[in-house]
Amino acid sequence: MVALISGGAHPALAGAIAQRLGIELTPVRLSHYPDAEVVRLEASVRGADLYLIQPTPPPPEAHLMELLLLADAASRAGAARITAVVPYLGYSRQDRRAGGERTAVGARVVANMLDSGAIDRIVTVDLHQPAVEGFFSTPVEHLEAFPLLLEALGSVPADSVVVAPDLGAAKLADRFASALKLPMAAVHKTRLTGVEVVATDITGDVRGLRPVIVDDMITTGSTVRAAVSALREAGAAGTVTVAATHGIFSADAPSLLSGLGIERLLVTDSVPLESSGVAHMEGVPLATMLADVIRGLHDGHSLEAYRSKR
Repeated sequence: MVALISGGAHPALAGAIAQRLGIELTPVRLSHYPDAEVVRLEASVRGADLYLIQPTPPPPEAHLMELLLLADAASRAGAARITAVVPYLGYSRQDRRAGGERTAVGARVVANMLDSGAIDRIVTVDLHQPAVEGFFSTPVEHLEAFPLLLEALGSVPADSVVVAPDLGAAKLADRFASALKLPMAAVHKTRLTGVEVVATDITGDVRGLRPVIVDDMITTGSTVRAAVSALREAGAAGTVTVAATHGIFSADAPSLLSGLGIERLLVTDSVPLESSGVAHMEGVPLATMLADVIRGLHDGHSLEAYRSKR
């Protein structure tokens, strides 16, 4: 028996997955108190192959704690197997002590927390750093949104160029460029602070071409803004298209992204998008892919078609 539970982070996605699987969500009562949070399953899950749908967007610590409580409740209620479906995994940027020896490695802390509980398997989409998968002892199914974003882009004008807004996105941009039969360019950036980014160079010819910027996530929008500014200075022309897996838009993102000539901004619904306030945004649904993966895990089928190639 497959059972599906939604945490409080993204009930709309959980509902869409349940609909595609043809099952009902297992009802849960989430009670919040000033000094505690109480999770209670309102139906039996004994013997079930259970899937917890809970991304961890800001505030990630609250959603992470709720996920752990849901897993504990399900384990104590007798679920046979518990899989955490975490389309966006918070803290995955913090894979090393980039800020110096006194910096926490947040991704490892999160891995330790999820490994120490009742969770048997984790499903996630486009980790910011693929190496984070190695932090987990629990098996991780690392999926990619590339085929979905590529399909959503559809026909792209022939006078376009695929752009990696930093070198970390170069491999992803190369895959898009190959699939779209377009040239590729990469922006070299330097991050000054969490919200300040400057572009220092561009590899590739962009003169007279329309930029199609691809990345794994957008948070403040500063990387996109720096890239667009550098591309304009290098002679790129026309409207801008942006495609990213995770739209973790900060409060300042709408203003930072406005005025950049962005005609289309595609992001998946790995986190709720309704209140982002970002103009020209198009949501790319993950529910069908995640439902297929859940079905494949339950039936013991290969997931190779969905696994990340990064």
